[in-house]
Amino acid sequence: MTILPAPEILAAFTVASLVLIVTPGPDMTLFLGQTLSAGRTRGFAAMLGAMTGLLAHSLLAAFGLSALLVASATAFTVIKVAGAAYLVWLGVQAIRHGSALTLTPGSRRRPFGEVYLMGLGVNLLNPKIVMFFLTFLPQFVSAHDPQAAAKLLFLGLFFIALCIPVCSALIFAAERFTQAMRRSPRLMRAFDWSFAGLMGAFALRLLLARGS
Repeated sequence: MTILPAPEILAAFTVASLVLIVTPGPDMTLFLGQTLSAGRTRGFAAMLGAMTGLLAHSLLAAFGLSALLVASATAFTVIKVAGAAYLVWLGVQAIRHGSALTLTPGSRRRPFGEVYLMGLGVNLLNPKIVMFFLTFLPQFVSAHDPQAAAKLLFLGLFFIALCIPVCSALIFAAERFTQAMRRSPRLMRAFDWSFAGLMGAFALRLLLARGS
């Protein structure tokens, strides 16, 4: 047995993750804001803090969901169904309210460690990220998979591995990226509709899987 998901599952997860990573949110706002106001070093410090937070979320989601699976496969399936509904709600909210990327210049140049802790705090204390990990990862794991716990952890770590190069590229291209986002409302709406479509696709995929 292997902890690696099937190739088609991993491919779907990769595409979904990349869309999610480039969709503006609190973490992106922080590390791009720090980059523009205090330089790339502070941007990477904020990103490193956010990645540490994602690691914590990955571990909590994997072990928490795997414990639930051991207790009851039915309960795990219920979590997946409820999670699909939550993801659809996130998509609707993205279309209604749009992505947020409001960058404000920092008032002072903060120490590297302080910026790292800011990134960690923004990530850990965001309830949407907690809920997202608890609802996103299970969509790619079967409730009857004996390697479900290991696969959940693998997917969480794989998500972080995808985040690091993409977010690093955004930091290096921070000025151009933010200017493009500000100049083109259509680009922002494209992110919103891509995000919403992705969430809807997860829900549809789950319903079809349950009906087969």
